[in-house]
Amino acid sequence: MTTTRNPILESAPLGPRWPCLDPFLFCAHHDDSYPASDGKMGVQAVDLDGREMGSDFSAKDGFSMYHGDSVPGFPGHPHRGFETVTLVRKGRIDHADSLGAMARFGGGDVQWLTAGKGIQHSEMFPLLNSDKPNPLELFQIWLNLPARNKMVEPHFTMFWDERIPRVSFSDAAGKQTTVTVIAGALPGADQPLAPPPESWASQPGSDVAIWTLSLAPGARWTMPKAAGANTHRMLYFFVGQRMSVGGEAVNQHQAMHVDAHQDVELVNTGDELVELVLLQGTPIGEPVSQYGPFVMNTQQEIMQAMQDYRRTQFGGWPWKEQDPVHGAENRRFARYPGATQDDLPPVASQA
Repeated sequence: MTTTRNPILESAPLGPRWPCLDPFLFCAHHDDSYPASDGKMGVQAVDLDGREMGSDFSAKDGFSMYHGDSVPGFPGHPHRGFETVTLVRKGRIDHADSLGAMARFGGGDVQWLTAGKGIQHSEMFPLLNSDKPNPLELFQIWLNLPARNKMVEPHFTMFWDERIPRVSFSDAAGKQTTVTVIAGALPGADQPLAPPPESWASQPGSDVAIWTLSLAPGARWTMPKAAGANTHRMLYFFVGQRMSVGGEAVNQHQAMHVDAHQDVELVNTGDELVELVLLQGTPIGEPVSQYGPFVMNTQQEIMQAMQDYRRTQFGGWPWKEQDPVHGAENRRFARYPGATQDDLPPVASQA
């Protein structure tokens, strides 16, 4: 079946935070052009003038420091009641958490963290190149948890780039579309990696999908309809000149709530690569009460989360610093709670 009606139900221009629909809460696109480092994985001090250090989202000179001091990123902070899914396209992230887990990942890797009843973690962006720029690009997605899972044990996992399913489709003219399947089934792709066990994405009927799509100039691909009867689907056009969605011209980068219940033809109508992110899922359909890094169902539960954090620090912080980085070597690895470790081969560059 092909598209029979306009599949774009709503649309909005893209900003730093992308609009989401239940079961997703938040999607941020960080795209920073960090300069060469100071030799200690931090930004050269001369580049930090005129910033509100400790809370720098200025994008001055093409980058932000966020909550970092010399090394950009997000020092130790708590979460409860939802999950973070972090997709890194360029650069490296150093992760550390209150479970004792640590990792350095990037260049296509994905981290999936179930906060559950409470976790602290840090996400620092070590600048490993002292003789050339350090570009960083990532998406961080917040996926809600249903009430019955908000107080589960925290869980940390890594999806390494080499193990994430990808499938390329060629149209009649031989132009290719490549889909990277972080979550959710796609005909023609390998079996997706298993989400954390308590994730909404692991529940029968959740129909959660997280894909990235890349269309060569002139390529056309028909995105299959979702399996669920109540699925929400958001499509984010963030790279490229122009495209069409179900025959509707899209001439600027935007977020689109698209009809999940029909096949939709996507066409790259420009001369440059088009890239998109897809987020879809069956809505959880429960009240959402949020205060900063806590997402619960009621304001009373938010107050309890704050009290619990003040009392327990969600297990404490086992690291000497609030912003730990993991050495100057450009390698990828993860150490899980209990000291199990993955070591990945180094790559030629950070990109």
